[in-house]
Amino acid sequence: MIQFLDQIAHKDSKNFFLIAGPCAIESEEMAMEIAERILAITDKYQIPYIFKGSFKKANRSRVDSFTGIGDEKALEILAKVGERFKVPTTTDIHENHHATLAAQYVDVLQIPAFLVRQTDLLVAAAKTQKCVTLKKGQFLSPEAMKFAVEKVRDSGNEKTAIIERGNSFGYTDLVVDFRGIPVMQQYAPVILDVTHSLQQPNQSTGVTGGRPELIETIAKAGIAVGADGLFIETHPDPSCAKSDGANMLRLDLLEGLLEKLTRVRQAIL
Repeated sequence: MIQFLDQIAHKDSKNFFLIAGPCAIESEEMAMEIAERILAITDKYQIPYIFKGSFKKANRSRVDSFTGIGDEKALEILAKVGERFKVPTTTDIHENHHATLAAQYVDVLQIPAFLVRQTDLLVAAAKTQKCVTLKKGQFLSPEAMKFAVEKVRDSGNEKTAIIERGNSFGYTDLVVDFRGIPVMQQYAPVILDVTHSLQQPNQSTGVTGGRPELIETIAKAGIAVGADGLFIETHPDPSCAKSDGANMLRLDLLEGLLEKLTRVRQAIL
């Protein structure tokens, strides 16, 4: 997928690529701080980098959960990040009309896991001719993602990748089956969503939990089995994040993690 992104650096480094940023766009200042820090690290280790931030959070446990600072305001911040740092940007979309709206501001459209079977949404994203990432539903087998990829390609868009984010394990946990990565690579490049794979959804409080202490474990395993890219949500202070703070990586821990993962990548080449 990254070969279709003009602004992405280090395409020829043979390293994994990284999609990283906050769960949601909370403010311009916060987005710029995170992007600047990640870009410095990824340049140091020659990691192709895409900045991620949700312009809208539609899948929330409670009606009073944070959903965003305003659609166009958040999208404008994403565009500013791309322009200032010369990096591609991505955001998730939830409704058909979001595809054409978000495509005016970002380079990659992400389809959420719960919506990956929504044909009209996938077709709308594909028709923008932006790159499209497809999160594997927690309820789907790796083999079933072939059909999601085909929907995008049959709509005239070859620029797609799959994001693995774990499978439902009981009611309140997720588990990653690493056998699925090479299976899905038969259909498209595969990105391992490290932080969402460690979510603990459906908690009695109505706030999703997580196991951030296992981020390094999951990330190392993903690189070791040959994932093309990683997806990591990060924040300067996850305890204050307005969304998904329980499973995010603290920003000051990112460099140490990426240094280790780069060495794992070099070892398997």
